[in-house]
Amino acid sequence: MDEIVLTAATGRTIGTRPSRRLRTGGGIPAVVYGLEQDPVTVTVEWPDLRRAITTDAGLNAVIQLEIDGKRQLSIVKDIQRHPVRRDVLHVDFIRIDPDRAVVVDVPIVFVGEAEEVINNDGMVDQNMFALTISSTPANIPTEIEIDISALTIGDSLRVADLVLPQGVTTEVDPEDAVAVAMITRSTLDAIAAEEEAAAAALAAELGEEGEEGEEGEEGAEGEEGAEASGDDGEADASDE
Repeated sequence: MDEIVLTAATGRTIGTRPSRRLRTGGGIPAVVYGLEQDPVTVTVEWPDLRRAITTDAGLNAVIQLEIDGKRQLSIVKDIQRHPVRRDVLHVDFIRIDPDRAVVVDVPIVFVGEAEEVINNDGMVDQNMFALTISSTPANIPTEIEIDISALTIGDSLRVADLVLPQGVTTEVDPEDAVAVAMITRSTLDAIAAEEEAAAAALAAELGEEGEEGEEGEEGAEGEEGAEASGDDGEADASDE
């Protein structure tokens, strides 16, 4: 990977109004701290910053921050954005030692297709989108891949299932869910509707059978009554 160099100018005026004027001119207020050194307030140009953080490494890009002619290895620790416009308002850089581990968040990316899940009208719900890891700067992965192709409905993938590169560790609970294969809400609603319709049809069928049974019983009772009346009539005639 090509070295990323970002020039940072010192001597900016601290305050809300000066920072607003700075951003209007294309500059971004920033601060650099870490490695037991005093914080330094600096200014970086937005186009240069944007190029630095839009590589494959994203916000975990290792940057050679050039301040007053001297370079300091660093990474972006935090970016503050406007809540509505999402403009960058301020950036925190942290100095790093190439031989010491740093803690960063790395994106988790699905690979493969869960065909068994798709064929059963399900979906794979991603519960965790980034993993907090510890690594030396040179070994920070751009992303962590996890294969979902073998999942079936009801299966889940946990942090313990993630394959981390050599030298990369995490303190996240290994039992935490990363992904769960589940039936979609629309499929559940469709199944419930089908079951309800089937139950209604069965109830209607049983109701019709019950009515037919009652009619049959009433007919039989009527015939028995008629036969009994005939017998009585015959008996009366013989008595006369």
